[in-house]
Amino acid sequence: MDITLSELINGHAGGVRDGRTLKAVIPGGSSVPMLLPHELDGQASFDGVQKAGSLLGSAGIIVLDDTTCMVWLAENLLHFYRHESCGKCTPCREGTDWLHKILHRIERGEGRMADLDLLASISENIGGKTLCAFGDAAITPVLTTLKHFRHEYEAHITEGRCTLPAPWRAHE
Repeated sequence: MDITLSELINGHAGGVRDGRTLKAVIPGGSSVPMLLPHELDGQASFDGVQKAGSLLGSAGIIVLDDTTCMVWLAENLLHFYRHESCGKCTPCREGTDWLHKILHRIERGEGRMADLDLLASISENIGGKTLCAFGDAAITPVLTTLKHFRHEYEAHITEGRCTLPAPWRAHE
């Protein structure tokens, strides 16, 4: 934990695959805020990652390159959260389903600009209002991708498709 996240990724893990450009890092599993490349110079420790604006969580570091569509990422993570919700409380049970449906619609190129505010509003109605921390975890991919990559959401809506070609994506 004495090295930086940047050193860990580039020096010890071999860097970003195929010489691609680093886009973002999720340092502690899908339930923590992502960090941008300029935020990776702090120590890869619990305190260092928190100072950078995220959490180390499970320390399951997810490295995202420039072929990663953030709408696609959020949709896939919400698929997981929607499926794994125990269904005991309404905000999580209904909210994760609603978030996933909206993200799916945007990813298919059928989104509306109003969907972006709707995603934020639904997330606000889940965060801190569930029986456990699962709801808070579920909204993190939506809120963090909207915060840092809103332009990708807007491009999906205005172009009616994803503007980031990536041959590894299932529907391309």
